[in-house]
Amino acid sequence: MFAKVRSAAVTGLQASLVSVEVDITNGLPAMHIVGLPDAMVQESKERVRAAIRNAGASFPMKRVAVNLAPADIRKEGPSYDLPIAVAILAATGQVQLDRDDRLYLGELSFEGDVRPTNGVLPMVALARAEGIEEVIVPSANAAEAALVPGVRVLPADHLVAIIAHLAGGAPIAPLEPRDPLLLEDDVDESVVDFAEIKGQEHVKRALEVAASGGHNVLMTGPPGSGKTLLARALPGILPPLTLDEALEVTTIHSVAGLVRPDRPLIRRRPFRAPHHTTSYAALVGGGRKPGPGEMSLANRGVLFLDELPEFPGNALEAMRQPLEDKVITISRVQGSVEYPANVMLVAAQNPCPCVGKYHSAESSRPGTCHHRPAARRPGAERRRPAEGPPLPQPLARARPTTPRLPCPLWRDAVGDRPGDRRGRRLDGGAVGERRERPRGAPTGTPD
Repeated sequence: MFAKVRSAAVTGLQASLVSVEVDITNGLPAMHIVGLPDAMVQESKERVRAAIRNAGASFPMKRVAVNLAPADIRKEGPSYDLPIAVAILAATGQVQLDRDDRLYLGELSFEGDVRPTNGVLPMVALARAEGIEEVIVPSANAAEAALVPGVRVLPADHLVAIIAHLAGGAPIAPLEPRDPLLLEDDVDESVVDFAEIKGQEHVKRALEVAASGGHNVLMTGPPGSGKTLLARALPGILPPLTLDEALEVTTIHSVAGLVRPDRPLIRRRPFRAPHHTTSYAALVGGGRKPGPGEMSLANRGVLFLDELPEFPGNALEAMRQPLEDKVITISRVQGSVEYPANVMLVAAQNPCPCVGKYHSAESSRPGTCHHRPAARRPGAERRRPAEGPPLPQPLARARPTTPRLPCPLWRDAVGDRPGDRRGRRLDGGAVGERRERPRGAPTGTPD
């Protein structure tokens, strides 16, 4: 008894078709999976067996061999549970495969629930490119899969519903496709409005100029001067993502498993702020299974490095080439993957390594602090403010200062200026044109 269904694998951001072949023969009851599967795929034996039985079907008490072709592509993740289960049911005659141009994606629980999986968007995009007109995906991934036009998306909650659909008893209603441009914009409450920041007008101006040309920014100032708040307000003046940029950002987050079911399309520019203890692999990407790092997750957005001198030297060195090339290439013995890394880098640092309460406003420039050694952090002699590489040029530098007036007097002196920056969101076409300008070419300033 033999059956074959289609699924897909994701390597980096590229998907490839996988044929799930099941052959059932007489012999001792056992299940074998071949085709370069990883440990998670091998564990699908127990998930598939329990899901089929708890869905009211029968699992064959024979020798079951599963082949995931082509064999030279490593199969990773639990998304092969559903296609393996459907192929076993078809090989035993419990369901009928009415069409070959259908893709199956999803993880199965012991109870038979179809759980969401990562990388659905690039796999469904591959299905459309290969002429596959129908996909069965978990309900939690259905809205994400529906972003690809020209593909009929069938959302499934349980293996029982899929068996009934294939048997012709209760067809699954396809998800109605929606225009991505009409999807509700995802509001990020963490984005700070520039109008909420009082003072620091010279830093705001520097951030506007940097945003207009896609330049990197280095802010140097004492603790409490507002460096982090200014960096978090920067995405608010950047133009919204175009549809192509939104799909690119959503694809990266889909592979990383960060797409929310209620907001399948990411419409706002990402803002990532990794801690200074982050390893270089987590920053630029890598690992046993090379995945996107913080630079790729911040693609088309802002990457904020607070306390820049505290970051490991090898992590900063690893960022040099991706910041220049706008892409990250991760090579392994088995092959290489490429992730986009078109980010606007914003870094912040203190003018000296002393503890904040000992630092005075007069010591606002590097090298001018002469506090006693007890005022310095442990290991401070090894950390100095960053003034050169690895941050590539052009680089905008700003020095936020701490106000010397009490808070009420400072508020009265500055005044309220609501909407002074959020209403001046930069034009997307102008930003794109400046970002593509060759390095060293003259740039203009925003109006």
